[in-house]
Amino acid sequence: MSGPLRPPGISESDFRLALAEFAAIVGRAAVLSGDSAAQSYLDPFDPFPPGDARAHEASAVVLVADIDQLRAVLDVANRYRVPLWSVSTGRNFAYGGAAPRLKGCVVLDMQRMNRVLEINETLGYALVEPGVSYYDLYRELKARGSKLWLDPPAAGWGSVMGNTLERGFGTTPYGDHAAAQCGMEVMLANGELVRTGMGAMTGNRAWQVFKPGFGPSYDGMFMQSNFGIVTKLGVWLMPRPEGYLLCRYMFRHDADLETIVETLRPLKLDDTIQSNAAIESAMRWAAGVSTRKQWYDGTGAMPDALVDKMARALGIGRWNLRFCLYGPERMVKARRDVIHERFARIANAELIEMPFTDAAIEPKGGGDRSQVGIPNMDAFNLLNWRGGTGAHIDFSPVCPPLGQDAAKQARMVQERAAQYGFDYYGGFTVGQRSMHHIFAAIFNRDDAQQTGAARDLLEALINDFGAAGYGQYRTHLEFMDLAASQYDFNDHALMRMSETIKTALDPNGILSPGKQGIWPGKTTGRTP
Repeated sequence: MSGPLRPPGISESDFRLALAEFAAIVGRAAVLSGDSAAQSYLDPFDPFPPGDARAHEASAVVLVADIDQLRAVLDVANRYRVPLWSVSTGRNFAYGGAAPRLKGCVVLDMQRMNRVLEINETLGYALVEPGVSYYDLYRELKARGSKLWLDPPAAGWGSVMGNTLERGFGTTPYGDHAAAQCGMEVMLANGELVRTGMGAMTGNRAWQVFKPGFGPSYDGMFMQSNFGIVTKLGVWLMPRPEGYLLCRYMFRHDADLETIVETLRPLKLDDTIQSNAAIESAMRWAAGVSTRKQWYDGTGAMPDALVDKMARALGIGRWNLRFCLYGPERMVKARRDVIHERFARIANAELIEMPFTDAAIEPKGGGDRSQVGIPNMDAFNLLNWRGGTGAHIDFSPVCPPLGQDAAKQARMVQERAAQYGFDYYGGFTVGQRSMHHIFAAIFNRDDAQQTGAARDLLEALINDFGAAGYGQYRTHLEFMDLAASQYDFNDHALMRMSETIKTALDPNGILSPGKQGIWPGKTTGRTP
């Protein structure tokens, strides 16, 4: 293909006509094309060395402002067979950002659709458009004097809708964002608008409080999929408690992980610990407050003895557990006493707790703010760990909250990461019945060797974990096909069903081809 980048299979003349029609719909300033137009939509953490072919580069960008514009853009895309990669704000960093899975797609950016449509103080929910960030919703709650808290993910600048549709998570009792979603408005590829659940009934007053509705429930079908474009989303918000108690445990030995999880699980199952609990390795903690060169400037993974030395110097454990308790002071302290009795059985476990605090008062410190509904950007401190142009791609397998599984997964990642020269920046977010194991391969994008090693490491980990029966809950664009291929029961029956749905709802294959490994039949970009 010669000339400017364009979608695969689209002639240069048809692409020019499509861009002109897009501009007539959304305004010329809202269509970006040409050599540098899509520059800001490249993945800043792309695991390819700078200067190499950009595997996930967009040919153009279209920014829509409302559903009428969206419907008209879809009509043009269908007529010219232009593939669109839809993003809410495009800040899904470590998993691809705003870049498309298929090189040459037109990015459909919905950040201009950024209204908070409703906040219901009595029933505790909000209704938002795609472009509303966690900061936007937080500011709106503050401006209204609301007594509701949101649940922010690690980086608060992202879209509420985008994070929820990717099944993101946070740390409060509402930390399972997909579970805290209720009611969608979705535009299908043909421009038809549907509402899920109770929203399918005109004038119904329970759209954001009862998810199923009548008959089949479709909310989950539009999460991590390319079956439609969500234009409105209901999210449940947490009533502000009377007070809170931030707690942290330090555990001195790397071998403590199995016992930590076994102690934690019953406390989560019976809701003694209300928030999601975060188990963080020493490296994960250290990368947020220091740089690698302060502790080790050699090649390969940091030696274990130096990890111990670093942990002692920073006053942290080899494993560190963070959680928050909420409610009246007497109830919070009763929960704390039960928890401490259980964890005191682990040798050298040390509890560090803040004073019980009125919920109207914000805590000091970084990541702890997310546990009381305050978005922040402290998670990006890890980009300084290796110096240069810091980047990371994340490996995100799921496992049951069993100590043997946690220890096995940590060991598998540590050993494979060391082979590729990476430190174990990892940890677990523990819900009631599952754990997300998040490992970040942190690299300097200015270093071609590190960048390539990060890409190779992620591929090896996906294959390793698939063979061991562990699947990812999301992954970087580059590995979507590989991650999806691990779900192989009955010769990949689930993927065949997804492809059947895709063909029925999007026969021209214009919506986000390749997302989560789901390709339309007419797209040539599928990888084996």
